[in-house]
Amino acid sequence: MNSERVVLVTGGNRGIGRAIAERFVRDGYRVAVTARSGEGPEGTLTVRADVTDAAAIDAAFTEVENTLGPVEVVVANAGITKDTLLMRMSEDDFDSVVATNLGGTFRVVKRASKGMLRARFGRVILISSVVGLYGSAGQVNYAASKSALVGFARSLTRELGARGITTNVVAPGFIDTDMTAELPEETQKQYKASIPAARFATPDEVAGVVTWLAGDDAAYISGAVIPVDGGLGMGH
Repeated sequence: MNSERVVLVTGGNRGIGRAIAERFVRDGYRVAVTARSGEGPEGTLTVRADVTDAAAIDAAFTEVENTLGPVEVVVANAGITKDTLLMRMSEDDFDSVVATNLGGTFRVVKRASKGMLRARFGRVILISSVVGLYGSAGQVNYAASKSALVGFARSLTRELGARGITTNVVAPGFIDTDMTAELPEETQKQYKASIPAARFATPDEVAGVVTWLAGDDAAYISGAVIPVDGGLGMGH
């Protein structure tokens, strides 16, 4: 039963993370979200955590475990961007993005795997980006951190696949969020022209794929990269 499963979504207070948390609530899961500030959607437990801090992650998991029960589904969604061309990219621009997007995933999934191994059940879902495999000028740091999640998921599949634990990557393309809404109309037009579906995705279209991966129908899928990008990446 889904209603007995506990889900933790990192960065679940806004954007795609929030939509994912809302969808899990709607589907009857018990849902917790991590947030550095703000609150998760109605019906979720919000815990404070910075994914670059292993002690904070441990404390957040302990709080979720004590309140809801062991985490059986983890969605590593928290991420940041610091876009600039390589020639102008500072050490901090690179290191902080990798520490959050890749290092944060490592810390969260490592902590989650303890309970999953005990239960011999788990769903690890990593939120990457079409940019991870397609590339994007001005995003060397972000693209590198997001493409690294593929190697992470496939290695973890080899480690934990026999224990009832799956690890998969969801790679969204352009999504209708506050961030894309701020783009100039001309830029939005150009982006849409390169997408075969000719539109941006809704956050809920990403959330639907994530909840499907968490369910029983996807029990034999692991190490996969599932694009939700309207055909933009097309095999990348």
